Amino acid sequence: MKILVSDNLAEAGVEKLQSIPDFEVEVNTSLTHEELRQVIKEYDALVIRSATKVTADIIEAAERLKVIARAGIGLDNVDIAAATKHGIVVMNTPEGNVITTAEHTIAMLLALSRNIPQATYSLKSGKWEKKRFRGKEVFNKTLGIIGIGRIGRVVADRAKGLKMNVIAYDPYIGSDYVNKLGVEAVTFDELLQRADYISVHTPITQETRNLLNAEAFARMKRGVFVINCARGGIVNEQDLYDAIQSGIVAGAALDVFTQEPPKDNPLLTLEKVIGTPHLGASTDEAQENVAVAVADQVIDYLLNGTIRNAVNAPTIDGEVLANLRPYLTLAERLGSLVQQLTRGPMSQITIEYVGEVCNLDTRPLTISVLKGLLSPILGDQVNFVNAPVLARERDIKVTETMRGEAEDFTNLISVQLKTQEEENLVAGTIFGKRDPRLVRINDFRLEAAIEGHLVLIYNIDTPGTIGAIGTCLGRHSINISMMDVGQVLERGQNIILLRTDTPVPPPVVQELLAMENVNVVQVLEL
Repeated sequence: MKILVSDNLAEAGVEKLQSIPDFEVEVNTSLTHEELRQVIKEYDALVIRSATKVTADIIEAAERLKVIARAGIGLDNVDIAAATKHGIVVMNTPEGNVITTAEHTIAMLLALSRNIPQATYSLKSGKWEKKRFRGKEVFNKTLGIIGIGRIGRVVADRAKGLKMNVIAYDPYIGSDYVNKLGVEAVTFDELLQRADYISVHTPITQETRNLLNAEAFARMKRGVFVINCARGGIVNEQDLYDAIQSGIVAGAALDVFTQEPPKDNPLLTLEKVIGTPHLGASTDEAQENVAVAVADQVIDYLLNGTIRNAVNAPTIDGEVLANLRPYLTLAERLGSLVQQLTRGPMSQITIEYVGEVCNLDTRPLTISVLKGLLSPILGDQVNFVNAPVLARERDIKVTETMRGEAEDFTNLISVQLKTQEEENLVAGTIFGKRDPRLVRINDFRLEAAIEGHLVLIYNIDTPGTIGAIGTCLGRHSINISMMDVGQVLERGQNIILLRTDTPVPPPVVQELLAMENVNVVQVLEL
């Protein structure tokens, strides 16, 4: 497998990738966009940082690409929707930059309070301006943190060490949890009104873009300091400029910008603004951490199928994957089976988990059902990454239910598919620890292996019919390796599921259908 590293990656990460005999690793950090588009078709994995722009046209040209792996957190430079549609896993390394970005925030806060960059420049210019650069103490001041996730929590902890009062706003985290961190949970309005310092620690989304704008600045305490080491665009730069000029904001410390590198940005003309060129993650330790982490994730995915820190697929570690694997197989095959059984455009899929399987993470199982459901139609175009997207595009409603108490089996997965023409239900279980078994097709109960070349036959329950079916197949040199028979006595009807060593061709299907007591013959591939 070929791996392209297109951005600067710490040597420890490159060496880890190169240590795998099955990998051919190329490091090329000078590719233009067009050059990348031309060569990407050769690679199975692309490892990047923030410089490489993985746009839709790059992804369209990537014939073999399985994974895009970002050494770092931000994925603004990757078209995730396009990658997902093409079944490409997009990973990042969210833990590697936490400490270093939080420390950079605290460094910026202190540098802003004490005018350190401005005083340094003045001193090096031969001046001695003690009065001009008089600063502010942070002791007992209120720090308002917007977004109390991984980085925000570390900033809060370090700020409390400086004896600051810390308040936080985060609409996705409960106030009880925030308060347990020793941080006061507040509303957005309250944070704007009370904070002496405001530090942003959220991703850039539709909700957070321009979050700190003219309206927000107008509600802030006069003399507030603003710090952004998160993502450019969360703070409206023109509105911040105006707020500094009007005296609402006493100063700002920016590590990130809407355009990077910034061009003709008026904020950089203001003495009250200090900045760094996106250095939040730029420490030796952090770069080595994320390089090794991203290498480990790529190795795990390409060699073992283990997905970690993917933004467009459920995260499954090796241990969890080992427990889930039999259920993943069962779920995918049930999805494939019910689709092949059911005619017409699909409208709704209902998945029920019963018994012990409810104790597992069922999200990957549902994705497996969808992959199985769509694979007979789309073939290699569908995989575990893009199956939910493709189902949504087809307006297939997906419903999941759970029932903790099992009846006949300790675990059971049932899948019911409804189309514009009919609906069918199949159910399966795991025998032992890892043996998938089909146990139900609609009202018919049976026990069958769920793999290989299969033939499903509905017939009238009369003597000699099963023998005649076997004779017909034998006459065409088709060996039956398995036969399971289900029965509904009140209907006088059988269901026969055969597994054959070779596929049953259409002429033989027609011959079977011509038998007096055979009603339906369906050829299935699992």
